[in-house]
Amino acid sequence: MTHAGGLGMPLDDSWIHLQFASRLAAGDGLSFNPGEWVTGSTAPLWTALLALLSLLPGSVLLWAKLFGAILHGACAHATIGLARALGLEQRLALLAGLLTALSGWLLWAAPSAMEVPLATFLMLVGLRLHIEERRADLAAMDDEGRAQPLPRSLAALALAALARPEAMLLLALAVAERIVVWRRNTSRPSETIQPAASSSTAWLEGAVLAAVVLAPTLIFYRAVGGSWLPSTFAVKGSHDISWIPNLRYLRVVMDVLFRSQPILLMATVAGALRLLASLGTKEDRGMLPALWFFGLPLTYSLVSPAGGPFAVGNFGRYYFPVLPVLIVLALFGLAPFVRRLPVLALGHIRIGLAPLAATLMIGLALADATAGRERYLRSVSNVEASDVSAAAWLADRLPADALVATQDIGAVKYMLPNPVVDLAGIVTPDVVEIVRGPVDPAVHWEQRLLTYLAQRKPDVLVIFPTFYPQISRTRGFDEVASFEIPDNITMAGNRLAIFTTPWNRHPIAP
Repeated sequence: MTHAGGLGMPLDDSWIHLQFASRLAAGDGLSFNPGEWVTGSTAPLWTALLALLSLLPGSVLLWAKLFGAILHGACAHATIGLARALGLEQRLALLAGLLTALSGWLLWAAPSAMEVPLATFLMLVGLRLHIEERRADLAAMDDEGRAQPLPRSLAALALAALARPEAMLLLALAVAERIVVWRRNTSRPSETIQPAASSSTAWLEGAVLAAVVLAPTLIFYRAVGGSWLPSTFAVKGSHDISWIPNLRYLRVVMDVLFRSQPILLMATVAGALRLLASLGTKEDRGMLPALWFFGLPLTYSLVSPAGGPFAVGNFGRYYFPVLPVLIVLALFGLAPFVRRLPVLALGHIRIGLAPLAATLMIGLALADATAGRERYLRSVSNVEASDVSAAAWLADRLPADALVATQDIGAVKYMLPNPVVDLAGIVTPDVVEIVRGPVDPAVHWEQRLLTYLAQRKPDVLVIFPTFYPQISRTRGFDEVASFEIPDNITMAGNRLAIFTTPWNRHPIAP
C-alpha cells in the first residue's frame, strides 16, 4: 500500500508536520486537534512553510518533497560559501559542497517532508555571515572609521532556531563570540592570546533582530504550554541536568557521524586546533564552527536521560545539520597537509595523492547515498505498513466523533477526522505529567497511564503491543486488527495493533 500515488513518508514525524501545517492553513493556529493550541511543533517555521505549500494546487506531499530537494541543493551551495569564508581554496570548497550533496543522511532527508534541509541551510548561512561580520568587526576595531555591515547573522540563526531548536545553542555561541574577541599580547615573547571585550556594538543590533524573530514563538510556547520550550523537550529530555557528560550518549552521536563521514570525522580536531591557532591574527575567523560541532553533543549529553532513550532523533537526525560543518571543519584542518601531498610517478603516469584522496571521499559518499536510498525506501514501507495502514483501516470503520488514543499520532490524525490522545505526550502534554511526574514509584507507569485513559475514555487504542505489554493484555482491551511490519527499522515495534477499549461506544468487528 502506498499513500497518495507513491508519495509515502519515511517517518511518522513527517505526517505530524503535515498535520500541524494543515491546521495552520485552515486558520486554526498551531493546533493538532481542531481548536486545541499546543506547543508540540519544534519547527514552527517549517510548519508555516508547509502551510503555504498546502495552498498550492495538487498534493502538498509532492510540493514538500520538491521544496526539500531545492533546499538540499541550497545546502550544498551554502556549504561552499562557509568553506570559502573560512579561507579554503576553491577546489576544497567545491569538494565540501559535493560531499554535502552526496551525504546519505542529508540527501534522503530532503524528500521526507521534515525540517532538516531548512534548518541545515539556515545554520550554514548564519555561520558564514557570522564569520564575515566578525572579521568586519575586528577590522573596524583596528580602523575606527571603517563602516560595519548590517548584522544579519544572528537573525539568520534565530530563523534556524525556528526550524530546529538546537540552533538556539548556535545562536547563544554566536552572541558570545561577537562579545568577546581575542588579542595577541605582542609584548611577551610567547605572544599569548587574551580575551577582551569587543568595542563593536554591531552584535547588539543583531541580538535585537534575533529577539524580534524569536519573541512571538517563545511567547506562544510560554502562554500555551507554560514553558519557553516546546512540549517535545519534556517528552524526550531529562528533568535533571547533569554536569558530567553522558558518555553512552556521546558514543551514539559518534556512531551517527562516523557512518556518514568515517574519514573526515577525526580531522575535525585538526580543524578546531587550526582555528584556535589563528585567534588574534589576521587570519582570525573565530571558533564558532568548532564550538558548535563539539558543543552540541556535549550539551545534549547533559540533559539526556541516563538510561535512554537518547535525544538524537530518528536515525540521529538532530545531528544531520552539523554534517556540512563536520566536512568543512575537517577539510579546513587538512588543507595545510593537502598542499604538501606528493605526486607519485609510476613510469609515465603521474598520480597526485590529493586528487586520489578526494576521489576516495567521493566514492565513499556515493556508497553512503546508495545506502541511504535503501534505508529511505524501507522506512517508507515501514510507515505505510503500520500507521498509514491502520489509519486506512479505521477510516472505513470508525465514526468521526470517536476518540482515538494512539502511540504514533502523525498519519493516524492526518488521515482521520477523529480527535486523538497522544500517548507519547507531544500534543497531549498532561500524559507526560501522569507518566513521569512525582508519583508513587511502586506503581508501574503503564498502570498510571491506564488511570489516565480511564479519565479520557478513548474508543480505540492504536499501539505497538511490545511497547505497552501490560495495557495490551489488560481485560477489556480487545485486539481487532494487527499490522505486521516486515524488515522494520523505523517503527517502535514489529507489529502495530488496534484495540477496542472498555469505554468503546462504537463496536468494531475484527
